[in-house]
Amino acid sequence: ALESLSKKVLGKKTDLLRTLSYVAINVDLESSDNPREGDCPSLRDGGPKILSNLVREKSFESLAQLGGTKQLTSILMTNLEYGLSGDETDLMRRTNIFGANKYNKPPAKSFLSFVLDAFKDMIIIILIACAVLSLAFGIKQHGLKEGWYDGGSIIIAIFLVVIVSAVSNYKQGRQFRKLSKESSNIRVEVVRDGRRQPISIFDIVVGDVVYLKIGDQVPADGLFVDGHSLRVDESSMTGESDHIEVDSENPFLLSGTKVIDGYGRMMVVSVGMNTAWGEMMSSVSRDLDEETPLQARLNKLTSFIGKVGVSVAVLVLLVLMIRYFTGHTQDDAGNREFTSGKTKSGDVMNAVVRIVAAAVTIVVVAIPEGLPLAVTLTLAYSMKRMMGDNAMVRKLSACETMGSATTICTDKTGTLTLNEMRVTELCMGKEHVSVDASREIATSIVEVLLQGIGLNTTGTVHMRPSESVPEILGSPTEKAILSWGVSKLGMTMDELKQEWEIVQVEAFNSEKKRSGVAVRRRGEQVIHIHWKGAAEMILAMCSDYYSQSGTVNVMTDEARSDFGTVIKNMADKSLRCIAFAYKKFDGPLAQFHGKLEEDGLTLLGIVGIKDPCRPGVRRAVVSCRSAGVNIKMITGDNMHTARAIALECGIFNPEEDLEHEAIVEGVQFRNYSPEQRAAAIEKIRVMARSSPFDKLLMVQCLKQKGHVVAVTGDGTNDAPALKEADIGLSMGIQGTEVAKESSDIVILDDNFASVVTVLRWGRCVYNNIQKFIQFQLTVNVAALVINFVAAVSSGNVPLTAVQLLWVNLIMDTLGALALATEQPTNDLMLKPPVGRTERLISRVMWRNLISQALYQVIILLTLQFKGSSIFGVDKKVRDTIIFNCFVLCQVFNEFNARKLEEKNVFKGIHKNKLFLGIVGMTIILQVVMVEFLKRFANTERLDWGQWGACIGLAALSWPIGWLV
Repeated sequence: ALESLSKKVLGKKTDLLRTLSYVAINVDLESSDNPREGDCPSLRDGGPKILSNLVREKSFESLAQLGGTKQLTSILMTNLEYGLSGDETDLMRRTNIFGANKYNKPPAKSFLSFVLDAFKDMIIIILIACAVLSLAFGIKQHGLKEGWYDGGSIIIAIFLVVIVSAVSNYKQGRQFRKLSKESSNIRVEVVRDGRRQPISIFDIVVGDVVYLKIGDQVPADGLFVDGHSLRVDESSMTGESDHIEVDSENPFLLSGTKVIDGYGRMMVVSVGMNTAWGEMMSSVSRDLDEETPLQARLNKLTSFIGKVGVSVAVLVLLVLMIRYFTGHTQDDAGNREFTSGKTKSGDVMNAVVRIVAAAVTIVVVAIPEGLPLAVTLTLAYSMKRMMGDNAMVRKLSACETMGSATTICTDKTGTLTLNEMRVTELCMGKEHVSVDASREIATSIVEVLLQGIGLNTTGTVHMRPSESVPEILGSPTEKAILSWGVSKLGMTMDELKQEWEIVQVEAFNSEKKRSGVAVRRRGEQVIHIHWKGAAEMILAMCSDYYSQSGTVNVMTDEARSDFGTVIKNMADKSLRCIAFAYKKFDGPLAQFHGKLEEDGLTLLGIVGIKDPCRPGVRRAVVSCRSAGVNIKMITGDNMHTARAIALECGIFNPEEDLEHEAIVEGVQFRNYSPEQRAAAIEKIRVMARSSPFDKLLMVQCLKQKGHVVAVTGDGTNDAPALKEADIGLSMGIQGTEVAKESSDIVILDDNFASVVTVLRWGRCVYNNIQKFIQFQLTVNVAALVINFVAAVSSGNVPLTAVQLLWVNLIMDTLGALALATEQPTNDLMLKPPVGRTERLISRVMWRNLISQALYQVIILLTLQFKGSSIFGVDKKVRDTIIFNCFVLCQVFNEFNARKLEEKNVFKGIHKNKLFLGIVGMTIILQVVMVEFLKRFANTERLDWGQWGACIGLAALSWPIGWLV
């Protein structure tokens, strides 16, 4: 009634006289599960500003003013049990009022800023200065019509180099942003319409009830609803390294923090830009200027070559200056160019500019600017292709580092296996029982076992009204056990929850390898303690065991040994063994201090869970072995299960490996002295029952031995090992957010075969860059030697500024593109890994490089000194032939660079259409340059015979490459 009256008044649109607000009658709408449309204004009562400050400032006062979490639930019109309705209009309305769970990214760098960055290059600045001088003196000497050629051509060449560099950096930036967006799109579990379901982090709205477990990132600001032992790491937000306990006393959960222990549910009260995390992230731009180790090595190489080039250029400058001013040079008519006191100052200036331009072009050609560009192109191209091969690269350097990996430490579950678990064996009272035969087991035991399955779990069972098969969510192991409980033992989760109340929980973690729960029947005082976990660890906590008939027997040494044999037999079939144990706490509730008792338990039963090996894993392992890469399996399973899986996958080979050396337990490895560890590490194939600390220890030990280590990990506790490794590989499906954050590459399908694909791509990147270095340095060495010798001997430089810039452009940019996009081949996996210490320019590369450069120098210097008489042409045509020969030599040598160590350089060339396209384009542009841009490029047209001679001389580089 009050509601309808208020609508009438509000509908009149008259000014209401405002009094101080007070509650006249409190209409409780909480009993209604689905709030009515008319309740819309109450959503706005919790204004985004109030809610934003509530969690950010951890303000108990504001929470009390809003009436606590329960009252806030009704203000936000949500239901803690069933969540939001999931209705599109409701979600839209919440997004409009409270904002979306996205943050404003800083504006992307514009194309213009990349262009300006390219102009900051020292060489470009020197070239611009030369171009301006050249333009000024050219126009002064020859007039505007013809005087702009030299200066103008340098400007055009500069423009092309700058544009190509800017375009490639701009494209890489865009690709990086796309990847960054993909990597931040996390899947989060919420409850909507009474059903637990995964959604994108960007789709979360205020009022959503979110499930949190170990390793999750808190997706938005929220308040604790319920849960156990929930602890978060707030260091990313507050800088405090201590882990914070979250419960009803301290209910605030900050967006961006990580769950370290326990599990729970939270209600979202602030999203996106209304959270401190959103504000912080919107001001942080991800840096694209990260320098990879290979780029650092190349920059050293570039600066060394640059110094050599500058020294040669200074020498040439001095020699040419001395020759000019001592009258040893002649003009086109054969007259002395400089006569002291007679030559006009303008002519002197022109000559000096020409000499300086020649020296500068030597510097330009000497500095292999294409190297950083080639690395950028190769990495960007391979990143894009790896995404298609189920690997998302988070860190550029990982691409190339993976190529030199010598050891891969891999997890078992989900990586080597399918992660599709199901219970296949059951043992009760030392005897095997069929997993279907619940009738064979005493009812009293089934009842207790069902409590252990249904209450000691982080998974959920949701029965949808229209479907007969329930929806089960949780970790693969939890899903297997719950599915068995529901389908074979007739468990109904809702009834268990209604009948029993959880008093205390000890969440599972990979150190303890078990989880426990204390429960009591509603209305009763007796506490029942349930444990489940790794079979041999639970067995050690038991002093009695149930037989099939329901009688309790004492756990004698003989019985313990029998159970040990049962576990071993299950493990030998590569089953994961999980045991259930139970104890009654008879004292009053007040005496129960919350610490679950870990001894004097009664063993209920042991289940064997099968997780089949992934198809293709064995092949991938063999491929790694032939590539000289060691595979080590690190697992939490017991020795027997680990051995069986390692045998199935081909990691452990009983014919080659001695079992006691190849398979160790984590505790044994941990207790070795550093010397023993260093001696044993090479022979270890499998580490069973390992903790994350053992994994970290193994990585550190391998690195000390000089290995380049790649590590796969999916759990929160794997983060230290992932960070310590040279390449951290996290799992896209099972991996926690903490693991992904710590890794360099995310394997999107969790498959070990994809790890091998990453290895191939890494080798391909390294190989492509080596090809380009060999190709580039041949050009540099040849051009430097020819121009230096010619300048010192005759005072003339055969290759002009424009021509050298053209060579630089086709070699650097087009060459980089052609060689950077070679696909990985199977041959790459037959070579040993590069490792840490291998030199970037190998002896094979020096051999190829020196032979080709030497051939080019001999041919071109012969043409320089004898070309006119051989061909019977003037100086200008001779210089054109030299230029043409030089460019064609590079085109033919580009084929040689495709294969560093093979004779057949054409193998697989039909697969690389881009390479063929670029070679074709280079030849067409060269023809245009020589035949049609005579004035611009300072060339003369050549006849068919001269073209034939140029092609013939250049083509000789193929047989020379083959012979060498």
